[in-house]
Amino acid sequence: MAEHPSTTLFRDYIRIETVQPNPDYPTCMKFLGEQAERLDLPFKIIECVAGKPIFILTWAGTQPDAQSILLNSHTDVVPVYPDSWKHPPFSAFKDENGDIYGRGTQDMKCVGIQHIEAVRQLKESGRRLKRTIHLSFVPDEEIGGLDGMKVFVHTKEFKDLNVGFILDEGIAVPDDTIPVYYGERNVFWIEIICPGSPGHGSRFLENNAALKAQYMINKLMEFRDKEKKRLLDNPQLTLGDVTTVNLTIMEGGVQANVVPEKFKLTFDIRITPTTNIHEFENMIRG
Repeated sequence: MAEHPSTTLFRDYIRIETVQPNPDYPTCMKFLGEQAERLDLPFKIIECVAGKPIFILTWAGTQPDAQSILLNSHTDVVPVYPDSWKHPPFSAFKDENGDIYGRGTQDMKCVGIQHIEAVRQLKESGRRLKRTIHLSFVPDEEIGGLDGMKVFVHTKEFKDLNVGFILDEGIAVPDDTIPVYYGERNVFWIEIICPGSPGHGSRFLENNAALKAQYMINKLMEFRDKEKKRLLDNPQLTLGDVTTVNLTIMEGGVQANVVPEKFKLTFDIRITPTTNIHEFENMIRG
């Protein structure tokens, strides 16, 4: 059976290696520009930060002065460990079941293609919406969006879009239901520096950086276990109702027989919308 054109498009998008830390944004912009031309719709590329392009495609509504709708997605994807993949992560391999393998399939290239396909089908059916629809494709979301959406929202170009409503990233679901959320967990990334006295690895050094790192890891993992237990014990809760904690980076040391002067721990914490941020931060600092 012939593959649906939107699926082919999706697979082509996956093959563009927009993987951090060196995303291929030029090829991505060329690909998105081709889609805009195929739809016969205007587009522009804005670089608030050099080398970090933001792609905006616009389908004008019948009432262009009305506040617009923005459908946002990001173009970058997280790094991969290729040896852990059944198929190459940027091959967009499709097996006999129709399952597609690729980094960024759900987060979030499928959504970007869904936005394009929705506009295409509506436009080709002769529909015309009252409000203008903008499709935005932004960079660097996977590393915090500091050079992407964060700077873009402060520009005249963004204000000129006259946005009244935005749909952004969501959660993949196994059926045709598309849940819409008006709140999500807050990204709370922290780095903890654990200083200590350096020295030879053969001694019981006091003021040891590793012991401090162990203390902090244990404290945060205890909190993690409590939140995980809350989720498992209450069937009414979903992942978005609890705070997740993960140790993602550990740095320190120069060689095996030298006690380092410091360790640096990086934690990825996702705080629920109902958590008081200031109280949570005070808990961490305590």
